[in-house]
Amino acid sequence: MHYRNFRIALVVPCYNEGLTIRSVVSGFRSVLPGLRAFVFDNMSTDDTANEARAAGATVVSVPLRGKGNVVRRMFADVDADIYIMVDGDDTYDSSVARALVDKLIDERLDMVVGCRETAAQDRDAAYRAGHEFGNRLLTRSVVQLFGGGFTDMLSGYRVFSRRFVKTFPSLSQGFEIETELTVHALQLRMPCGEVMTAYRGRPDGSVSKLNTWRDGIRILWTIFLLFKAEKPLVFFMLGFVACVALAIGLAIPLVFTYLETGLVPRVPTAILSSGLVMVGFLSLACGLVLDTVTMGRLEGKRLAYLQIPPPSAD
Repeated sequence: MHYRNFRIALVVPCYNEGLTIRSVVSGFRSVLPGLRAFVFDNMSTDDTANEARAAGATVVSVPLRGKGNVVRRMFADVDADIYIMVDGDDTYDSSVARALVDKLIDERLDMVVGCRETAAQDRDAAYRAGHEFGNRLLTRSVVQLFGGGFTDMLSGYRVFSRRFVKTFPSLSQGFEIETELTVHALQLRMPCGEVMTAYRGRPDGSVSKLNTWRDGIRILWTIFLLFKAEKPLVFFMLGFVACVALAIGLAIPLVFTYLETGLVPRVPTAILSSGLVMVGFLSLACGLVLDTVTMGRLEGKRLAYLQIPPPSAD
């Protein structure tokens, strides 16, 4: 079954979403009847798998816990031209799925993000305390470090091209996977877009698996690691500047004292300053070497990306 001559796959990462998974699969199949639905069950302890099968989805069990592990398996196992990824908690609007897919095809994009918008009266039900602020803070951090114009980096509602999915080297294990997806697109300068979509609270009895502080810290740590891995020259240059600036700050009083007396009374401080300068230049050298390695990795990713044709309506 196809939509506009493209094979569409709905991929849903799930853990204990028995209350909602049937309505999620049914909702997307009603909007895009030609899609194939795959539910990747992360060892749920409720009836998620049975409910997904009842809705007509193919169920795949993923024993490794964590959303990142599930996404890695989804992208490896499912073969399609266009992929719709959505959380199984029934908080996203399936009615805009066609708009997301059409935007991807018509504008020849590689990723379209469903940006969440919630009515003021529903905001407390849709977001837990601090989630909306945290999302804005983390999104802005990634945009500042890697560029781009994303406004909702942590959205779990996305549409991907085949060449995005099959060239994405997933490394994340948990909810930091959305950050890795975004940085992958930014690093390869993939054409991406956004579509506003309604976002609602979970139905009664459905429980979020996201831990505000634990997962927020993990996402911040992932941003830090990706910044170091993808922009090593800038990262280690900051270390170089910090070390040299501190060394100069410590050395200035010593220089004045030497000019006045001809003596260096604080020898340990002088040694520390010299050591900081050496560490700074070592940091700079590491940045230069790793920047060359990173450029080679990016070239390899880009060549793999270019082997797969883009989605096109032609």
